[in-house]
Amino acid sequence: MAIPNNGLITETNSQYYAGSQTFEAPIVNSALTTTFDTDLVFGSYDPTTAEYNLNNFKLYVSASGFPGTFIEYASSYTVANNVIQLTTSPQPGEWFVVQLLSQFGGNYGDRDAFGDTVEDNYGGYAYTTLEDVITNFMVGYVGAGKLIPSVKTTDVMFFAKRGLQEFSYDTLKSIRSQELNIPSNLSIPLPQDYVNYVNVSWIDNQGVKHIIYPTTLTTNPYEIPGQDADGLPIQDNLGENIDTTSITEDRWATNNLEEINAAQSNLTGMLLSDGLGYPGMYGDNYIGQRYGLQPETAQINGWFTINERNGKMSFSSDLANKLIVLEYISDGLGYDADMKIPKLAEEALYAHISHAILATRINQPEYVIQRLRREKSAKLRNAKIRLSNIKLNEFVQIARGKSKWIKY
Repeated sequence: MAIPNNGLITETNSQYYAGSQTFEAPIVNSALTTTFDTDLVFGSYDPTTAEYNLNNFKLYVSASGFPGTFIEYASSYTVANNVIQLTTSPQPGEWFVVQLLSQFGGNYGDRDAFGDTVEDNYGGYAYTTLEDVITNFMVGYVGAGKLIPSVKTTDVMFFAKRGLQEFSYDTLKSIRSQELNIPSNLSIPLPQDYVNYVNVSWIDNQGVKHIIYPTTLTTNPYEIPGQDADGLPIQDNLGENIDTTSITEDRWATNNLEEINAAQSNLTGMLLSDGLGYPGMYGDNYIGQRYGLQPETAQINGWFTINERNGKMSFSSDLANKLIVLEYISDGLGYDADMKIPKLAEEALYAHISHAILATRINQPEYVIQRLRREKSAKLRNAKIRLSNIKLNEFVQIARGKSKWIKY
């Protein structure tokens, strides 16, 4: 019996790299059946309508098929299930090209197929979708004679999503990033799928990033109730406290960072008395007492705080109008495009689902649960090692610096 060809790559080179697929007449039933890994998004065939901008592709036609002869298809057509249905029968010898939008425009017509549809597909072979993981689990792990005789697909879906969330925090390459400008109010809203930050950096004119650190020098109060003369919070007609603006945040936004940097970096361990906390900061009475830096504040890149009250990230005044890059962790479930698993961690997710399903059932042998728990931990450890992307030659290059002579 012949073994069927089940190769996983389904796109041609022109589909993957250029985002284009070519059809030559005669065309059966005037239907162009595309086979991109990316689904076609269709709004309208008419370029004069607003819905046309929803399309993630353009359709070109040529009477000869020679380069430079393709023009945008002007007749009407419809799209359903990645099939473009022409309302006008193609002429003999005509050539059609479906061009996905790309950052540098299409290779046909007037090169106006600009977008990022093609680039979104690059590198996708390294991942498998959560939907495929669930399907594969039902095929490989559930059934007669297997460890899990039966299970609902909804249960597998639940534990797969929970596994994806847990893996996203410390195993998967789930770091997302945004390039933002800090406005004059020194605050930016946290991203919609934000869970925790990884790095915050400001970018200089050379494109080099400078790490911004969180600060403990100030805070963002979660509640700011107004007070009467006796210090009691004031309530409105509904009995709720009336919030006011934060004096702490206002003072931090208008501070003198040079004085703070000098105080924090040079004067350690002095008695606290004045507004900055250091008496006679620039006098001669404390010469000889400036004996060390505070490492957490010994930097000049500015600071940030997380304002939980407003759901924003607040920055020190020296970062106003600067370009920053915010790297943060998401849980992998915010968007459909995020719900994918690196193939290097696929087996670890199967082990997580198996253990979670049997561990939540009654009357399961404890030795089976413990075996699955150990298997889950071992495969998760392997996934972390694989995804850590450690390269020996990079370590060797850094280690070459060990032979440098350090002169005092």
